[in-house]
Amino acid sequence: MSDVHLSTPQHLGGLELAVDRLGAWAEAAGPDAPVPTCPGWTVRELVVHQGAVHRWATAMLRGGDPRAVDIGDFEGEGAAADDLGGWLRAGAADLLDTLRDAPDDLEAFTFLKDAPPARLFWARRQHHETTVHALDALAALERRAPEPADAWFDDATALDGIDELLVGFWPRRTKGPRAEGDPYRAVVSAADRRWLLDIGSEAPVVRELPPEEAAPVEALVLEGSPVEVYLALWNRGGAPDDPAGLLGRWSHHGRIT
Repeated sequence: MSDVHLSTPQHLGGLELAVDRLGAWAEAAGPDAPVPTCPGWTVRELVVHQGAVHRWATAMLRGGDPRAVDIGDFEGEGAAADDLGGWLRAGAADLLDTLRDAPDDLEAFTFLKDAPPARLFWARRQHHETTVHALDALAALERRAPEPADAWFDDATALDGIDELLVGFWPRRTKGPRAEGDPYRAVVSAADRRWLLDIGSEAPVVRELPPEEAAPVEALVLEGSPVEVYLALWNRGGAPDDPAGLLGRWSHHGRIT
């Protein structure tokens, strides 16, 4: 991990803020409100999902076997909760305490490509997971897709989330865009960071371009502010400059809930 990534304490602070917003916006929207950014979900389903993921992540941090810990058990618990907001916050508090108490060299299950050490991995993963779902709760409350002005997080957080998605999620075997015809190259650019994607019929090959390396002249470009690109790549709004229509090609491959 290089110094362009956020630290574990930064992720923990961001996770705490995202939980606060998710809980408040979900309660304001009401449990039966539809979530426009997660078609087919209600706020209740959104909160149950996120609370279950927090509990599953905590189990992994405590040495759980992902083949033996059933997230469905946590979802059933959430679906039956009388106080859904309280249930969400209790699981998040347990996750945060577990992350704060864990050593930096913790050995635990992780699942993304080029994953950082387990403590940092889970702090990062749950920071972005909860941030994206807090945006979903806001979308349910406002009945519209999020906009860059809605972001409470800074550019460094957005850039870190872009990197996690492109470098961690998309190169996995079942994730990321595919070329329906000939392979092609694309560059995602936000602020002073750029990622080069080689896209073919298999999982894309992704690497971050160092500042001194020129982008290939044939590469298609998606460019915008960090928050615009973060929202767009996570299919949560945003309006980066996309002359090649990459988002339209990628949207059905990149949705991760």
